[in-house]
Amino acid sequence: MKFFVDTADTAEIADLAATGLLDGVTTNPSLIAKSGRKFLDVIAEICALVDGPVSAEVTALDTPTMLKEAAVLRKIAPNVTIKAPLTWDGLKACKALSSEGVSVNVTLCFSANQALLAAKAGAAFISPFIGRLDDIGEDGMQLIRDIRTLYDNYPALKTEILAASIRSPEHVKQAALIGADVVTVPPSVLRDLAKHALTDKGLDAFMADWAKSGQTIL
Repeated sequence: MKFFVDTADTAEIADLAATGLLDGVTTNPSLIAKSGRKFLDVIAEICALVDGPVSAEVTALDTPTMLKEAAVLRKIAPNVTIKAPLTWDGLKACKALSSEGVSVNVTLCFSANQALLAAKAGAAFISPFIGRLDDIGEDGMQLIRDIRTLYDNYPALKTEILAASIRSPEHVKQAALIGADVVTVPPSVLRDLAKHALTDKGLDAFMADWAKSGQTIL
């Protein structure tokens, strides 16, 4: 499974990228707005920090303007992935861009039918929003299962399932068990994946015994 981080905080991205565990980054207009910086500048800095895909979202709602915005975003760096909403205009833009070999992340997916349309339009990634479905009483993880089954039924579809709106390490585990290709997570959730109470307890015991030995390595 690939790990993307969902943030526009370049300091966080740099720190996580240093681990070698980060495969890409996703952003959206809300995350960029929180940074208080210029959109194009943030995307350019992120692209310089990671080698993998960096999702930069168009803000237009009509296909022609989406394509114009995508042309600007594509010039930033070779690893820019154009992020487009799962609307008819977004699907048209996806088809046009993917036909030119451009990587497209179709976002705001809430049904398997939508995921099928995105794959038919040539999306490199489909982003189903798990947490937001959970918020309204639906089973977000079931959507990942449905999309995985649907895509596996048709091997010609090459779209990767990018599980989004991840709220916890449990979401990550379940998405991995189902077979999502990618998860995009907030920095805090990515760090929480390494945590376990027994790891902390064991380390404390090791360090206490080492201190009692009076030895040093250096």
